[in-house]
Amino acid sequence: MTRVTMARRRFGRMLAGGLVLAGLSASLLTGAGPAAAATPEEIKAKGKVVVGVLTDYPPFGGTDAQQKPAGYDVDVARLFAKKLGVELELVPVTGPNRIPYLLTNKIDLLIATFGITAERSRQVLFSNPYSALTTYVLAPKSLAIGKPEDLKAVTIGVARASTQDTAVSAIAPSGTRIMRFDDDATTTQAIISGQVQSIGASNTVLAQLTKDYASLQIEPKFNLRQQANGMAFRKADTALRDYANGFIAEIAGNGQLDEINKRWFGTPLGTLPPMPQF
Repeated sequence: MTRVTMARRRFGRMLAGGLVLAGLSASLLTGAGPAAAATPEEIKAKGKVVVGVLTDYPPFGGTDAQQKPAGYDVDVARLFAKKLGVELELVPVTGPNRIPYLLTNKIDLLIATFGITAERSRQVLFSNPYSALTTYVLAPKSLAIGKPEDLKAVTIGVARASTQDTAVSAIAPSGTRIMRFDDDATTTQAIISGQVQSIGASNTVLAQLTKDYASLQIEPKFNLRQQANGMAFRKADTALRDYANGFIAEIAGNGQLDEINKRWFGTPLGTLPPMPQF
């Protein structure tokens, strides 16, 4: 064998090794791996469903005393795993990394207070709504407020530049006293202290007031806005999405979803919003 031939072979081996390393590096960088389960049958075969959930947005998704995921979404995920007859693995996700975790196969699906929007629908496949992030006008039970015109007689607090600020400003009659605060926490404190008589806030705030300040008897007076939340899947996972739609219809119909809502929000579920059309 000539020195030229030996050199060529060594170069070929080095090139092949470099390509393998490059492929491994790219895989590590992107988080790409083997394709995750895409159908109910494949999930049943592997014996486990991996679900991404939030842990920083209670009571939809928070943590319990042992710092394990807990909340509305987690309870839905447990029922989903039970329906499939498989083990449940919960993976904490954040708002920014929810879609990347799904698209790089770190999870099988998301149950993570994920609002169904046109922009997100271009990246993921949504189930029908299983929950709603609702903003209301909240006030004590004793206060007679039933429609926007009634706001003129009270002082209402909102978080400055929030969706509820926009909604209240759009419907409040001329002369309504609207007090704007820096965030939801200070807005909530304003109704607790009696600085305002009502507030524009979400069902997460309502849950906090119901749990920690039950004596105030704060209740929803009317809705301001409703965000439909859906489970999310990879675009190809239509079979799993269809299975989830059947599951959602079942637990909405048999009262299990209502029980979950009462457990975490202290109120009946009510009617789920329709699937948004884009």
